[in-house]
Amino acid sequence: MTINPVEETAKLIDSLGPEALNKAAEYTAGGHWLLLWGVLVSAVVTWIVVRWGLLDKIWTKMAARSWALKTFVTSAVFAFISTLLFLPWTIYTDWWRETGYDRTSQPIGDFLSQGAIGLILSVFAMGLFFLGVYALIRKTGKLWWLWSGGLVAGVTTFMLLVSPILIEPLFNDFKPVPEGEVLTAIEAMADEADIPRDRIFMFDGSRQSNNFTANVSGVFGSARIAISDVALKEASLDEVKAVTGHEIGHYVLGHIWRMVGVLVLLAIVSFFLADRLFPWFARKFGSGATIGDPTGIPVLIFVMGLLLQLTQPLTNGITRMGEREADNYSLQTVNLPDALAGALIKTAEYRYPRPSALQEMLFYTHPSVEWRVRNAMDWKAEQGAREAE
Repeated sequence: MTINPVEETAKLIDSLGPEALNKAAEYTAGGHWLLLWGVLVSAVVTWIVVRWGLLDKIWTKMAARSWALKTFVTSAVFAFISTLLFLPWTIYTDWWRETGYDRTSQPIGDFLSQGAIGLILSVFAMGLFFLGVYALIRKTGKLWWLWSGGLVAGVTTFMLLVSPILIEPLFNDFKPVPEGEVLTAIEAMADEADIPRDRIFMFDGSRQSNNFTANVSGVFGSARIAISDVALKEASLDEVKAVTGHEIGHYVLGHIWRMVGVLVLLAIVSFFLADRLFPWFARKFGSGATIGDPTGIPVLIFVMGLLLQLTQPLTNGITRMGEREADNYSLQTVNLPDALAGALIKTAEYRYPRPSALQEMLFYTHPSVEWRVRNAMDWKAEQGAREAE
């Protein structure tokens, strides 16, 4: 039976109804504006910390201590203070707004308790990471930005390795998928991707979000397939298989390593530009620190964050390319275009399916749902044409 991919795509998206589509458009556009406001909030936090002078006081008070200890403490204290100053903004963007759009049902108490765990981790991690950055500035001089790229590569790979084992379980409960047709189907797919069967899990993703999600995370021996309980409750077996095929596609096609490479290159460029831009921004914020002074970490992080924000269209484009490839991998290996399209329609509730070309280029980390559903329908039509020959 032949189908019209354009008509099928429009029918699937329109099945959401005008109210849901308008809500998705509003939610998505609002999220894009939050990126701009987030930069302004970050500037205010940086200005407060610099003007407060607490980091300078800590450095002076610890004058008799080793340079390494002073640098770690200064970086860790900034991580702690900045997180607390950001807290009202974080509550608004990650809980209040998400609750208002029915994207989460997480109680505020649980949200804050998980935030406290994240705070402890970030304080320790930022302290160690910037100890490494400032050590490289001291040891390698003008080429510190190049050596820092190697530091980013090492840290990123380490985090990819340990995150599924040590970090993600702090925020969610991971359990084996119950016996049944879902587990049987996923085990067969895991075998093809050389992912051990004992690395297949379901997790309570509904704790934080009502979004339909699944993922393949980790590298080497820590690689695993994890499916949110939201997906298991709301999706058909074929939809679970299609989405899992997409996630396995990311793993098999090595997208994680491509993004690591991109991240390292962007880090090197951003560190290089930060080295040049730091004096100007330091003066504007009222800081007397130089690039190598750990007390100047608020300015350095702001400049790095701003530069990485400006590169978002580039990273989004690379991510969208990977998403297209993963969709095609699912279609080629699982061959369930209707199920993949049905699963994608569920994501249109929180990612407007019909953005403009400019909006997609600047802000979307995934191709539009309209494009992805059309791609699945094109595949279905091609398969139907081949069978008819």
